[in-house]
Amino acid sequence: MRLRRSGLLAAAALVLALGGAVAACDGSKPLIQRQDEDEDRPGPFPAADRPVAQVVSSRWSSEDARDRLREADQVMDRANIRPGMTVADIGAGEGYYTVRLAQRVGKGGRVLAEDIVANWRDRLADRVARERLDNVSVRLGEPADPKLPPDSFDRVLMVHMYHEIDAPYEFLWRLYPALKRDGLVVVVDANRPTRAHGTPPALLKCEFAAVGFTQVSIENMPSAGGYLAAFRATGPRPEPGAIRPCRMKGN
Repeated sequence: MRLRRSGLLAAAALVLALGGAVAACDGSKPLIQRQDEDEDRPGPFPAADRPVAQVVSSRWSSEDARDRLREADQVMDRANIRPGMTVADIGAGEGYYTVRLAQRVGKGGRVLAEDIVANWRDRLADRVARERLDNVSVRLGEPADPKLPPDSFDRVLMVHMYHEIDAPYEFLWRLYPALKRDGLVVVVDANRPTRAHGTPPALLKCEFAAVGFTQVSIENMPSAGGYLAAFRATGPRPEPGAIRPCRMKGN
């Protein structure tokens, strides 16, 4: 009996140790997933009728070069990002926007930086700790689900990454509830086919509209390598089976 009890205690200690290690790596995912979680997931969602660009790099230019063009300042100005706001930086990479968003929203604001590549997430977490950005949280997302808390964000920023989302309708459908009442999704991308690492504005507008978003503005942003478009969730958000995918040629 004593040997059996010792063995049970040792096994319990091992489970606790593993649980602590997993939580330290990424607290966004439960250690044990219930079998019925997948059964309760909505769907299926329609597939995108366009190529999807591969994720090839965590940066597309040096930070100094981007700052010389005042890229981040101009994007944040056009997106009307102000002190005290809560902003999600989706596809944060090495944190070019994360760092500058943290400075813009200040101590009274919050920034959630997210990426789906664990190595980039870890490097960004190191940078956030090194630069003591106390108003920034870093987490790992999923390709079709940003896993953002509901009714939480004034702005959701996606810079040169939308064309890499291979399930845009599911992604946007799950993103929809995360916005506050007057929140905006702000997309910066290049006006070229998705296979060439861009998104034609008409296609972007169509895919957002299919999930219940309304485009409120679009303008050229040469300093950011393309254009900036802003969307508001106006609803109603359709059921996944009722989403009509966009059919665009030449993408």
